[in-house]
Amino acid sequence: MYSIKYPTIKISGKGALVMFICLLGGQKLQAQSSVPLTNLSFFQEPSSNWKLATGVQADLQQDEVLSTKDGTGILVNLPGKKGAKDLYTKSTYGDVDIELDYLMAKGSNSGIYLQGRYEIQLLDSWGTVNPKSGDNGGIYERWDDSKPDGQQGYDGHAPRQNASRAPGLWQHMKISFQAPRFDAGGQKISNAKVIYVWLNGVLIQDNVELAGPTRGAMDSKETTAGPLRIQGDHGAVAFRNINITNFDKPHPVLGNLKYAVYKGGAIKNPDYKTLKPESEGSSIELSSNQGKLTNDFLMRYTGNIKVTEAGEYTFRLSVPGGKGALRINGSDAVTANNRGEGKIQLAAGEHPFDLVYAKTVDWAKPALGLTVSGPGVREYLLSDANVSNNDPVDPILINATENTILRSFSDLPGGIRVTHGVNVGSPKLVHYTFDLDKGMIVQAWRGGFLDATPMWHDRGDGSSRVAGSVLYFGKPVPSIEKLGTEQTPWAADTAGTGYKPKGYLLDNSGQPTFRYMVYGAMVNDVSTVIDGGQGISRQIMVQNQVDGLFVHLVTAGNIESLGNGLYTVDDKSYYIRIDDGAKPILRGAGGKQELIIPIKQKLTYSIIF
Repeated sequence: MYSIKYPTIKISGKGALVMFICLLGGQKLQAQSSVPLTNLSFFQEPSSNWKLATGVQADLQQDEVLSTKDGTGILVNLPGKKGAKDLYTKSTYGDVDIELDYLMAKGSNSGIYLQGRYEIQLLDSWGTVNPKSGDNGGIYERWDDSKPDGQQGYDGHAPRQNASRAPGLWQHMKISFQAPRFDAGGQKISNAKVIYVWLNGVLIQDNVELAGPTRGAMDSKETTAGPLRIQGDHGAVAFRNINITNFDKPHPVLGNLKYAVYKGGAIKNPDYKTLKPESEGSSIELSSNQGKLTNDFLMRYTGNIKVTEAGEYTFRLSVPGGKGALRINGSDAVTANNRGEGKIQLAAGEHPFDLVYAKTVDWAKPALGLTVSGPGVREYLLSDANVSNNDPVDPILINATENTILRSFSDLPGGIRVTHGVNVGSPKLVHYTFDLDKGMIVQAWRGGFLDATPMWHDRGDGSSRVAGSVLYFGKPVPSIEKLGTEQTPWAADTAGTGYKPKGYLLDNSGQPTFRYMVYGAMVNDVSTVIDGGQGISRQIMVQNQVDGLFVHLVTAGNIESLGNGLYTVDDKSYYIRIDDGAKPILRGAGGKQELIIPIKQKLTYSIIF
């Protein structure tokens, strides 16, 4: 057997090649710029309701309350009663990506208007089970006052699920927007699009076409560019880490395309001058639909690629069922085994390229795909639309329409696999995973329950994936330890504790109580969803008292006490609240902070997010 020889290059990433722009939520963009928040000079004539701060805190009990700490780095809107105005950027944008953190006051309402006209809603939607277009992450309705009452609003787009966090917690949003297109005469030829919105790690809007401005737009016009606008007259809200990527350059184009298809997809160092092709010719686009061969072939394209802006360009190549390579100016750009990614520096102008696709796996369909991104250029599909996402399996999703139990492996950050995990789902859309090996809640999430595809498809690997917005609680450690003093280090495992899991019992509603032995004491450990879906309330009961027992609540990079038993964890990612008056101990632990609490017979605390 012969094999094609490919150039060796450094591949910068091995994530899936996602061909359609609406699915590119995780891509690192190359022209991203941070909005400076050392002053307000980035914005047009900011009104007095806008200020800068170095810290901000909400009140979980009172509406529209944000307290601030003087400084810079955080943009805060405190609208008060009168005179509050929206905030506009000085720069205008057409195709643009925005990534930012924001924090809502309780009961607050705001929004981000793309081009000042198309609103992505920001709202305190904490605990909402069935979100609408006016909820957090929704695309707000358009409006027609001529219609009857109750029918004026139309063409709004609700988020796919509610991935919102509690008031006073930082939320992370990524927005990708495509401006409307116009012909030479100024007539609109395609609508604006919200390519995606990701909220707290969950895709909530996907390739949504916008027929016109939403309600509250700065005007009824549609243009190629406009300022970003943040609503300032509705509710208290804070922003930080605002990054804007402006796509204002023409995308690279291919020209002078010629192809040849050769029989035998494993040809070593082919001499194209002497090798006879099965088919050849010119083409207007890259496509795998050349010739009649569907397998065991080598397809070669040559041509030119034209770029208007010098800089580093990223190429992603998809060659299902085989291997491929792209060379530009005789230099390696990307190699692929089914898929691959690479970067190359290009000067402005035209550059010769050579692309090959060798297919040898008969069950895969031919589907050549190539994308490019670069300075001022959003990732663009250079090939035809006959591409593959390299994942032909439909996801196996499990919805918790009632209290639901599913055991599986769970993979946590840092390469940690929980092998004895019990996933507990709730129709209130708040779920958690309990580690039977440690007696610890290792993750909790809001939204969809589980994606069981890796566990149940084909032979499976025993694992499931969270289908909502997840919080991880660090490396699993024993939930209960016996400490000599308050400063005794927490053990990494249960050795020497006499720990023995005893399974779980289900109540009449299907809620589990986990049972385990530790230091000779029987422990009953039950967690329930807080009313309104606000988080999880956990109660740990020790049947026979043992002196010196402590419960591990959390280890994190940052834990801040807000008073009255309430703490924020990991830079306001979630709250921990002590509900029975017990006094926790906040201490250092290996360069991090750790919250532990003594227990005699019972402890009740909540994880609020």
